[in-house]
This record gives sequence, structure tokens and C-alpha cells, in this order.
Amino acid sequence: MNQHFPAPPAQTAGFTLAHQMIRVKNLEKSLEFYTHILGMTVVRRADYPNCQFTLCFLCHLAPDESIPEKDADFKRWLATRRGVLELTHNWGTEHDPHFSYDIGNGERGGYGHIAISVPFRKRPEEGRMKDIAFITDPDGYWIEIIQQ
Repeated sequence: MNQHFPAPPAQTAGFTLAHQMIRVKNLEKSLEFYTHILGMTVVRRADYPNCQFTLCFLCHLAPDESIPEKDADFKRWLATRRGVLELTHNWGTEHDPHFSYDIGNGERGGYGHIAISVPFRKRPEEGRMKDIAFITDPDGYWIEIIQQ
């Protein structure tokens, strides 16, 4: 590290940001977007009927990569991956036309965006930041597209 950013404490060696979680209004629309538009794979879906919500974990897999089948192995595998997105869907929100989540990009700020790294076919030409582009998901979350 350098003088402006000191090294983290030794006892945090090996820590990894395991995943980002966002709440989605319509799970099926969001899954369509993240799998078909951004190429992610759903690696685990868990429905919780008593609490009326669903969790979906998505990530980018290598072509020859497999997902561990045993629950304990899967949990260890998921906890050490980078770039995992957790979608949380609270049942019934998709039927309320007035319902939306505060995605954090309004006047008050808050949550900013996630970023997906892709090989650019053509560099963005518009906007103040020339090397990146943004798209939005079905809930309006901003997704930064950066060149690999």
C-alpha cells in the first residue's frame, strides 16, 4: 500500500467481500435481465414461504466451472467467490403498480451502482466519463459497464 492508504490490519488477511444484495420488485424480470443481458448464472435459489421472500444468487461462471452440489461445499464455494449478486424478492411487490425501491441514485443519494466488466466492441463516446457506460436493470439500479 502507500502512505495515503495504509495496509489493512493483519488479522483481516483473507477477508473477501462475498456478495452484494439488492431488492427487486419483479424477480422474473430481474432474472431475465441478469441472465440474458449480463450473462450471469443463477447458482442458488431459495424460497422462504413462511417469510414470503425469495433469494437468488447469481455470478459469472467459467465455461468449465461446476457448482458444488453438497450444501456445505456450496456455502464455502459461494463465500469465497467474487462478483456474486444476491437478488432479494419480497413476494407480492410485483403486483403493486405504485411500489418501488429507493435505488439510491436520486437527489438524496445512497446506494450508487454495481459494475460489470465486459470486453467493449465500441468505446462509449458520450458523457463526461469516456471509458464507461451505464445501463439500468428492471428496478432502475444503475450498472456500470467497464472495459476488461
